[in-house]
Amino acid sequence: MNHHVLIASPVKQKECILSEFLDSLIRLEARSLDMELDFTFIDDHNDHALLSRFALERPNVQILPGDTVGDYLRDESTHYWQEDLIWKVARYKDHFIKMALDKGCDYLFLVDSDLYLDPNTLTHLLSLKKDIVSEVFWTSWRPELIPLPQVWLKDQYTLYDSRRRETLSEEEMNKRTKEFLHMLCCPGTYRVGGLGACTLISRRALERGVSFQEIYNLGFTGEDRHFCVRAAALGLELYADTHYPPFHIYRESELEKLIDYKKGLKNTKPQASVEDITLQLQPKSPSPAPQTVNPGKITLAMLVRNESGRHLALVLKQATEYIDHAVILDDASEDNTAQLCREILQEIPLTLHSNKEPLFHNEILLRKQLWEMALSTNPEWIIILDADEMFEEEAPKQLRELLSLSSSSKIDYLSFRLFDLWTETQYRDDQLWQAHKWYRPFIVRNIPGFQTQWHETPQHCGRFPQNIIDLHGGTSSLRIKHLGWVRPQDRLAKYYRYKQLDPNGIYGNLEQYRSILDPSPNLVEWKSE
Repeated sequence: MNHHVLIASPVKQKECILSEFLDSLIRLEARSLDMELDFTFIDDHNDHALLSRFALERPNVQILPGDTVGDYLRDESTHYWQEDLIWKVARYKDHFIKMALDKGCDYLFLVDSDLYLDPNTLTHLLSLKKDIVSEVFWTSWRPELIPLPQVWLKDQYTLYDSRRRETLSEEEMNKRTKEFLHMLCCPGTYRVGGLGACTLISRRALERGVSFQEIYNLGFTGEDRHFCVRAAALGLELYADTHYPPFHIYRESELEKLIDYKKGLKNTKPQASVEDITLQLQPKSPSPAPQTVNPGKITLAMLVRNESGRHLALVLKQATEYIDHAVILDDASEDNTAQLCREILQEIPLTLHSNKEPLFHNEILLRKQLWEMALSTNPEWIIILDADEMFEEEAPKQLRELLSLSSSSKIDYLSFRLFDLWTETQYRDDQLWQAHKWYRPFIVRNIPGFQTQWHETPQHCGRFPQNIIDLHGGTSSLRIKHLGWVRPQDRLAKYYRYKQLDPNGIYGNLEQYRSILDPSPNLVEWKSE
């Protein structure tokens, strides 16, 4: 059967990367299905002539000029997309859709210009007979992050499935995310909710009215998300295929790794295997050095950064009523936070360390550092609180007895409910703010030789090693107040912090981030129990 395919790409690319992309297009296997291939590129003000040379050397190549000049910023860390640039690319892609329809093409194959394709990619995608299907590739969106796919299940970039109004614990969200990632490491074709960058679109879908144009009442970032939402609304299903993953040349430094990818094309493997994902999500720490445990000793461990004038003094004063040792990791505070800790904790043994450079953008490093500091004090129990968290007023008189009973009952960790206070006397309770409805660990027994496994993400990585839930846990009716939302200026600061550190909602929930600024949230009175 003859297939007329338009391969199209908007191009604003470094010469060394574009050269590899074009080389992979030349090598695409097209004879087995008797394909007729046309190529169309939009030269978006490149400073080299690679596209022109490509057009001179083969037929059926069309080069179109870009419209407005705009800066596409990228470095060895990441790419920086501005709104005007996103919608310019959307216009380009919609122009390709019109061209494919006008030419009478059977398929439009949209490919980003920083991919190196497996030669089997196009023939395989055509054989699937799907209206919209993307070949999956994996990218570390920042150098310190694990590789993640360019496809997702729902919303902005949610990598786990859930029903509407279903409330999931952090552990369950992590579990479902891993299941999705592991699935994508196995060769197959899977229905997804979002995709892009290496996408084959059938004429049926083009005629149905798919488009990258902005949906004016949709707040998602990126033209691909608007395309996917519109496609689903038109009754079209989206699929991700994992048989022939391309290599993503996201950074110029990745060209060295491309050499190995080319060598392995005959036995193509995903850029991230099941084992890779497992090891990076659940890395095993080396066995800790032998340590002793002081029975009954309680150590409080806490991260702090620029906490002077907020809630730190109140939190630490309460802690002095029930702890034996305090461990404070100061993440390069620029105020007198460290001195404030020394003053309040002067009657309590204190281990305080101040980092010279802040690491708050990569929380997992701080959490591991704090954990090791706490272990070094040889306690029986480790309590980890943030600088804006404290137990309810009745707790200090009960905690030591609670931990003594837990020791005799062989309980290894205790979980509590956390209430997000929005005022001094009210906590938030709505669909997006339900932390107080389930229990999470705040106190863990120090078990010598315990092999820790951490959730390796730069944000929302958890305060404890994630495998403590494999131990014997218990719950307490004592409650914890989260004071970090009480002041409007703190809410605004947190909103902008999440917007900066997790703009695509990879580690958290974008809808929840936006809800921080809700002017009329549902609040419930805090009552003593």
